[in-house]
Amino acid sequence: MDIDRHAHLASSIQRWDPRFKIASLMPLILSIALVQSIALVGIGLLVAVALLLISKIPLSFVYQALKLIVIFLLPFFVILPLTYPVDSSSQLLGMPFAVEGLRLALLIVLKALAIVLIAFVIFGSSRFDINLIALQHLKCPAVVVQIMLFTYRFIFLFLAEMKRMDLAMKARGFVKKANLYTLKVMGGFVGTLLIRSFERTERIYKAMLSKGYQGEFHTLVTFNATAKDFLKAAVVIVIAVILFAMDLAGIFIQAEQGWI
Repeated sequence: MDIDRHAHLASSIQRWDPRFKIASLMPLILSIALVQSIALVGIGLLVAVALLLISKIPLSFVYQALKLIVIFLLPFFVILPLTYPVDSSSQLLGMPFAVEGLRLALLIVLKALAIVLIAFVIFGSSRFDINLIALQHLKCPAVVVQIMLFTYRFIFLFLAEMKRMDLAMKARGFVKKANLYTLKVMGGFVGTLLIRSFERTERIYKAMLSKGYQGEFHTLVTFNATAKDFLKAAVVIVIAVILFAMDLAGIFIQAEQGWI
C-alpha cells in the first residue's frame, strides 16, 4: 500500500513543513509509548484521530491497514489475562484470569492504534521521499534514511514479483489445496521468490553504483518554514509534554492498578 497516496490533499496537515511535522509528532509518539495510564493513552488516541481527520486522509484507506494490525493485536486480550503473573481468584473456562492482564492488553492495543494513526499522519500527508529528505534535514543518520527508502521501494518490487510468479503457476494449472503437495510447492515458491528478490536487489545496487550512488540522498527539494509551522509544532509538543507530565505526576493510575 502506497502510504502517501493522499499526500496531495489540501489540509493544514499536508501544508505543514515535514521537518516540523516529524520533529513534533515523533515526541508525541514517544510520549504515548511511555505513559502507563489507560486514560492518558485514550487521550493520545483521540489526539491521533483528530490529527487524522484534519489531514483528510480517507478513513477507508487507513482501515485497510488498520484491520491487519487489529488482527495482530487481538490475541493480547486472550494471552495477557491468562498469563499475567498475579494471584487471582477469577477464572475463565477453568483457567486463572487476571483483570490486570486485561487492562494491560487494552493499554498495549490503544498505544499501538494511536502510534499507527500518528504514523499515517506523518507519512500519509507528505510524499514519502519528501519525508525522507526532511529526516535528512533533521540529521537522522543517513544509513537509516537509506534503509527506509529501499525498504519502502522493495516492498512493491517484492509484491510485484510475487504476483508474477503466482500468475505463472496458475497459468501452468497449479491450484492451491490443503495437502502436502501444495505445501511443497509453496515452499519452493517462497525460496524462489527470495532468490529472485536477492538477485534483483544486486542488479539495482550495481545500477545505482554505475550512476554515481555514494550512500547519500541528493535532492533539489527545499523547505520554507513559516510561523504557522512553528505554531503547529509547538501545540503538538505541548500536548506530548502534558501527557507525559500527567503520567509522571500520577494523576491517573497505571493500567495494572485500574482503568483510569
